[in-house]
Amino acid sequence: MSDLASAIGIQAAEESFVAELKSGSEAAFGLLVAQYSRQVYSLIARSLRDPADAADVTQDVFIKVFRNISGFDGRSSLRTWIYQIALREASNQRRWWSRHKQQETAIDAVIENEQGECFCLADALAGHGASPYDCAAQSQMKQRIEAALRQLPEAFRTVVVLREIEGFGYEEIAEILDVNVGTVKSRLTRGRNALRETLKKETVKAQPKRANSKNPVQAAEVGAEV
Repeated sequence: MSDLASAIGIQAAEESFVAELKSGSEAAFGLLVAQYSRQVYSLIARSLRDPADAADVTQDVFIKVFRNISGFDGRSSLRTWIYQIALREASNQRRWWSRHKQQETAIDAVIENEQGECFCLADALAGHGASPYDCAAQSQMKQRIEAALRQLPEAFRTVVVLREIEGFGYEEIAEILDVNVGTVKSRLTRGRNALRETLKKETVKAQPKRANSKNPVQAAEVGAEV
């Protein structure tokens, strides 16, 4: 009963907040931006070819939210509705980039690094207190993951980001993307696998080649035979 009462309370609070937004309250809109701007920016930055465009697109998202809040019918959560708008704006920006800018020229899921150590995707992309050395190492890993994410097909990348980084449930992602839950799970599995393979390939490219030395895998096999 306590969980039900809590859910009802949250829903009532959101309905009241939405009513304030629809009334044109600047204070409510300011609170909305403060609450969601960081998450929306993060999602968009990971969805674009050039993350430098994320700030402008994020601003466009909240302009769209402000202009269209009167049409919000409450069939989804406010957060889900905002993310739907964010993904549409990111998609519009990618299409513009493909037509113009390209001609001028960027978790539960466990990933393995070059040392064979495993880490959580969401943890690697989040900021935590650590020593300068750890921060530098984490920053390097974060850059590798961000670059690998941008190489994934859009459908896979979006699901991986929503699930592993933004923390949405399968049903919420299905609602945001307007697909069924089975499709979400399938894309997530394929996205995770593609991300692992991309990171492995980048790791192999980054490893220095030594003259007259065996491949590390071959050396390990020889050692095992001995």
